[in-house]
Amino acid sequence: MSKVSKMFKGKSSSSSSKPSSSSKHRSRTGPSPQEAIHKLRGTEEMLTKKQEYLEKKIEQEIVIAKKNGIKNKRAALQALKRKKRYEQQLTQIDGTLSTIEFQREALENANTNTEVLKNMGYAAKAIKGVHQNIDLDNIDTLMADITEQQQIAQEISDAISQPFGDQFDEDELLAELAELEQEELEESMKNMSKLPSAPASKLPSTRPSQRTMTKKKVEDDDDMKR
Repeated sequence: MSKVSKMFKGKSSSSSSKPSSSSKHRSRTGPSPQEAIHKLRGTEEMLTKKQEYLEKKIEQEIVIAKKNGIKNKRAALQALKRKKRYEQQLTQIDGTLSTIEFQREALENANTNTEVLKNMGYAAKAIKGVHQNIDLDNIDTLMADITEQQQIAQEISDAISQPFGDQFDEDELLAELAELEQEELEESMKNMSKLPSAPASKLPSTRPSQRTMTKKKVEDDDDMKR
């Protein structure tokens, strides 16, 4: 068993022998996620400052080692030893920061999920309350009433769109139209029989003769020359 585990075991046994009322209350309830996250952030800031301090110390020891490398070898070696110890501490702090960062992110995610689930639970209760105030039988009755009113509205619209006062027989109108067409056809045939016949003699041609066209061309040429 390591010294660290023995130390924690001794502390736990001593604390368990004399439990206080505050420790009992704390073990029962525990810190809130916000409190734990705040503590972890504080620890991260402290370790980050320690890192910066160690990095500066390492730089100083390197300068001392370079300065005493030839003049004072013992001082240079002591500076390098201190630099190694600082580097070991720096490595340990890096690992600790990684662990704390992982734990803080896990707490933040758990806290976010808790809030999301809580809000979803509120929403589910609100939806349930709304549905409890709705009667399914009333919904069916309401939808039936809406369908009936739509049918009545359609019947009223069809009745309004019907032509008013149209009481004539369509067959009689078609027969009368056929008689009128027959009369129009007979009247057209009579007018065609009264047209004059075509003349037997040849009509004079309205096209000018070749001689007339030649004479006109000569006159036009003379006018152009002048």
